Amino acid sequence: MNIDDITLPKKPLFLAPMEDVTDSPFRQICREKGADIVFTEFISSEALIRDSEIALHKMSFDESERPFGVQIFGGREEAMHGAAKVALNNNPDVVDINFGCPVYKVVNKGAGAACLKDLDMMERMAGTVVDAVTDRPVTVKTRLGWDDDTIKIQEVALMLQKLGVKALTVHARTRCQKYKGDARWEWLKKLKNTPGLEIPIIGNGDVTSPELAKKMFDETGVDGVMIGRGAIGNPWIFEQSKHYLETGELLPEPTLEEKLNVCAEQLRKSVVHQGEKYGVVIMKKHYGQYLKGIYNGKKLRMELMKHDTMDPILEILLNFKEEDTFALA
Repeated sequence: MNIDDITLPKKPLFLAPMEDVTDSPFRQICREKGADIVFTEFISSEALIRDSEIALHKMSFDESERPFGVQIFGGREEAMHGAAKVALNNNPDVVDINFGCPVYKVVNKGAGAACLKDLDMMERMAGTVVDAVTDRPVTVKTRLGWDDDTIKIQEVALMLQKLGVKALTVHARTRCQKYKGDARWEWLKKLKNTPGLEIPIIGNGDVTSPELAKKMFDETGVDGVMIGRGAIGNPWIFEQSKHYLETGELLPEPTLEEKLNVCAEQLRKSVVHQGEKYGVVIMKKHYGQYLKGIYNGKKLRMELMKHDTMDPILEILLNFKEEDTFALA
């Protein structure tokens, strides 16, 4: 599969952009574990054109993450044009537009999934970003529609293709569904069968295991699969899914030692990237998933949450044995 001049393997796996999750440390680990392309958290166009330190920091990356994309969102054409220029100066491989975020504070500003209610606005927004980004591919992530009465994803895909967008990711829910109910993969299949549609289609929604990654490819014919919540605390999902796609066999689950070591690695990277105070804080949302299924993992997580500096957390993580849980009482 190709996104413009970026060559990806057959049936590539993408890490979804997730707010307060897909920072550089997590992206690095997911690339190490087999993700073929990763994306930043979504970044406000208004913040970028105002040189917000937080927004600019969200774009920072390590070369090991390539290929990687910067995702931007906004509700004004001028801001999106300017933000695309700022993003381009950061030297990403892709600039991605978020037309899918369902959060009220985003759609209330005419951004994210709000564009699904006004396709003319979506066309203008996408067009201004394509015009601003002349030497990198522009991609889009969106949803099926605002609600069941506004599902026009085939029309949207053809419109974006005509503008010069090089790939389209579709979360197979409407904005009104948010993250509830089942993702409606049948629409991905309809989209892939749209006459005249040539750009790659990446499917997203409810892929939380290697079996489901294969099922999405098989049932819908999408060119790539994007994994979001299924990767939090579980970056192994990428290598597991690749192995399953190639062989039909499941790799063994990571051992306790592997889980604790990778969690510790992400913590170290997080502190380097964010500074100790915030690096420790942001990791707290990852512990529950890393420790899922571990005997007395909840007690271990409670112990980790007590600390505000890295060293005692590493000490606990790297010396934990399931039989030693009395120490956590």
